[in-house]
Amino acid sequence: MELKSIPRLELIQVAEAVSREKSIEKEEVILAMEEAIQKAARLKYGLERDIRANIDRKNGSIEIAQFTQVVEKIENELTEMTLQESERKKLNLTVGEFYKQSLPPIDFGRIAAQTAKQVISQKVREAERQRQYYEYKDRVGEIVVGTIKRVENHSITIDLGRAEAIIKKDQMIPREQLKPGERLRCFIVEVTQETKGPQIFLSRASNQFLAALFTQEVPEIYDGIIEIKGVAREPGSRAKISAFSNDPSIDPVGACVGMRGSRVQAVVNELQGEKIEIIPWSDDPVSFVINALAPAVPSKVVMDEDAGRMEVVVPDDQLSIAIGRRGQNVRLASQLTNWFVDILTEAEEAEKRQEEFNERNKVFIEALDIDEVIAHLMVSEGFTSVYDIADASIEELVTIEGFDNEIASELSQRAKKFVIDETERVENSLKELNINEDLYNFEELSKLSLLKLVENNIKTLDELAELDSEELFNILGTSVFINEDDAGSVIMKAREHWFSEENIENK
Repeated sequence: MELKSIPRLELIQVAEAVSREKSIEKEEVILAMEEAIQKAARLKYGLERDIRANIDRKNGSIEIAQFTQVVEKIENELTEMTLQESERKKLNLTVGEFYKQSLPPIDFGRIAAQTAKQVISQKVREAERQRQYYEYKDRVGEIVVGTIKRVENHSITIDLGRAEAIIKKDQMIPREQLKPGERLRCFIVEVTQETKGPQIFLSRASNQFLAALFTQEVPEIYDGIIEIKGVAREPGSRAKISAFSNDPSIDPVGACVGMRGSRVQAVVNELQGEKIEIIPWSDDPVSFVINALAPAVPSKVVMDEDAGRMEVVVPDDQLSIAIGRRGQNVRLASQLTNWFVDILTEAEEAEKRQEEFNERNKVFIEALDIDEVIAHLMVSEGFTSVYDIADASIEELVTIEGFDNEIASELSQRAKKFVIDETERVENSLKELNINEDLYNFEELSKLSLLKLVENNIKTLDELAELDSEELFNILGTSVFINEDDAGSVIMKAREHWFSEENIENK
């Protein structure tokens, strides 16, 4: 677009046409034109001069002027004049005001016209990018439909009509065959503003995409009658969603499945045959876990609320169903319920309970110097450690069958003495093994756990932070952690000091 070839009024018409084509404000286009004219004028009259251009919004006339500011002391002779010079020229200006001097219209030569074209194109692109960013940044969490533009090894580019978006490889459904030109439904997960323009990131593998698809297919979800409480998904393979109905007369599972499975089938077809199970949500953790493990039917559930763990016992013939192919069923159930679920057969559970019983018996006999009968009674009452006995009151111990005040008092004293001696032993061992102060003061682990770390030559907080979750789990075991993820959360706590302001400044 060469400005010298456009009549005045046509400038406004061109601005309106570009505005419609690019879906940006007409004012943005006119401002870009003014900047282009201004840049071309500076090429002619001097790059250092303060030259400004103005296009009349009604008739398209172009005004070019040089501005000179009145100052007390000149630093740039090309853009400034003194108050004395202003008075000599009888300009009637004060310090800080500008003297505006009109310049003759310029004839855009080839270089100037090309420069103007580049400036206008750049400004229009910038305005278009801003429009795209503000249009899509508030649409995170929505489903959009686009056309596949390019398929590459690590990403797919999607044409959304008014913008382009990207699906990274880890956000695609595994083994899904996609070709340029195909229409695709995706979920907007993030919109960022970057120097090269807005980046719109899409997903077909996220849990939210599955939830959003059900929201589109099930009117009761859209209306808020049914809530999707959670989603656990292995994209392209299997998924579980938990649903709850705010209306007791409406079955959440039936509503999501639809007449003859029409609603859930529509979602399955969109996700390339992914198997979807809809689980009724319950505020009772045990009932919820049992529902989530369907089609397996547990015979017993043991809940450890403090550890966030459930042991689910199933008949031998239900084991493979409960675990699922490659552990998928129990893995998805754990993700959906936020409980660590451990599946045991009835025989395994009985064996495990017997092992635990014998181990606790042995600990009580050695630590408290008692006979097997008393130890057996303590374990049967649910005491799991000497620390539990030390914390128990005499009144609580007396309630144990066969115990009187004398036995209860003696047990309590022995347990408390053991705890004191054990604490002293651990403290002395930590000092002898030269534990660093920062690890000694780390409150996420007990002193006994810290001793095990020091005995494995981990003596500083940094050395603990450098471990991976598997290494820490192997050192401290199931007596401290539920699983490797639990160990990983402790490691992340140990790494927090790496990101403190003082450490960042030192780096």
